[in-house]
Amino acid sequence: MLRNEQELSYLWDMQNAANEIKSFMRGVKFAKFEKTKVLRYAAERQLLVIGEAANHLSPQFRNKHPEIPWEKFIRMRNVIAHEYGETLISRVWVAATESVPELIETLKVLLAD
Repeated sequence: MLRNEQELSYLWDMQNAANEIKSFMRGVKFAKFEKTKVLRYAAERQLLVIGEAANHLSPQFRNKHPEIPWEKFIRMRNVIAHEYGETLISRVWVAATESVPELIETLKVLLAD
């Protein structure tokens, strides 16, 4: 069960950002992703939102829900926000195409409670 409206708001932000990524990644192959800056930047922006929202959830809440790899999303946010040119396109691709769909399914369950 969710502790408060603040946590619910952060989870909703994560879900919304994840759904945005899923929608604009639909049918996109890596070669296109690699060549299309706008698409990469859009995915990076939404990954920033996910990581920032995850970081604002209390450690107690995150510990209660280990089914979500909170630290993975927070670390990705930090890499995107602070390492600029060091962000590997392949890391963003994996996050957008593998981690985000898993996150969506887990958040559906969590938000249904």
